[in-house]
Amino acid sequence: MPFGQLVIGPPGSGKSTYCDGMQQFMGAIGRNCSIVNLDPANDRTSYEAALDIRDLVTLDEIMKDEELGPNGAILYALEELEHNMSWLDEGLKGLGEDQYVIFDCPGQVELFTHHASLKNIFVHLQKIGYRLVVLHLLDSHVLTQPSLYISALLVALRGMLQMELPHLNVFTKIDNLASYPPLPFGLEFYTEVHDLTYLLPYMEDEQRLFPRQPTSLPSDTGHPDTTKPQSKLARLGLALAELVTDFGLLSFHTLAVEDKQSMMTLLRAIDTAGGYIFTGRPGDAEASNEAAVWQTAMREGATMMDARDVQERWVTRRAEFDEIERKGWREEAGLPAEEEEGGEVRNAADLRGRGGSQERKEEGDMWNPSDSGIKVVKKHG
Repeated sequence: MPFGQLVIGPPGSGKSTYCDGMQQFMGAIGRNCSIVNLDPANDRTSYEAALDIRDLVTLDEIMKDEELGPNGAILYALEELEHNMSWLDEGLKGLGEDQYVIFDCPGQVELFTHHASLKNIFVHLQKIGYRLVVLHLLDSHVLTQPSLYISALLVALRGMLQMELPHLNVFTKIDNLASYPPLPFGLEFYTEVHDLTYLLPYMEDEQRLFPRQPTSLPSDTGHPDTTKPQSKLARLGLALAELVTDFGLLSFHTLAVEDKQSMMTLLRAIDTAGGYIFTGRPGDAEASNEAAVWQTAMREGATMMDARDVQERWVTRRAEFDEIERKGWREEAGLPAEEEEGGEVRNAADLRGRGGSQERKEEGDMWNPSDSGIKVVKKHG
């Protein structure tokens, strides 16, 4: 039975970078994986697509023949694919029955919030036997402003309701958090979508940047009511927060695509959502030692990172962990390790000892920082 990931998300969220990185990562642990590009505007991919919608229809042709703009042309291209599913079926058959497929989807939000073509394509993939998991990527920059965060929640919720498939929401580029202004709450507040009313005072602060808007809501006594949202933006935020909370569906994973443990944690969540059990590559008796370690980790479950671990790694103690990684790279290169001031060389598991059990530390030894093997290629132009 073939399995697959459907990678959606707005432009700039890192979909193509994720597809490239996940393909490399899965190859390192002995899992066959191919990428299907469903985005006709994605003409500078850093990966080699096994199947590309641009072989069926190109954006330039549609824009010229139908006199459409870029966004309209992308919608037209997906409708064209929807009416030529035999082309997709034949291409997927050529990949083999057991091939794991990652589908790189267009970034137009309307495609996964209310337009029917992308959903119909996913339904067809299910009918031909694919077990699918939707991966909705969002740039972690949305955490820096309450209004952006609540908007992102609304888009993620609408996507879940539209697609009606196993669904994981992911904050990407989490390694960039340290370069942003400090968040008012810990990362767990945002990933678990806790009580959103705590964000309302910060939305009031946002509103003060726009003085033409009213800054208070008079009460019956004629004085500002400080117990209620005072700005229009905050009142709108409260209404949306109540809507999101009433559904109770949202939670988020995090991703730093070049970090081995981050990719491992996310892939295990994807496998769980899709019912995938990894048993290693059949008949591959000469797998490398590194691949064998990763296969064992995928089957038995090694140390995973929760939101507190992620915050510690990428925000509060990033410099320390970065130094540990550099030491790991020196060790792999055969260079002498540099000692700490106290003469002690620590590993990542020691740093992540925020009250965790000894078992977590012992498991963490498997994760001595090293090059993940994932190379991110920047696109230009």
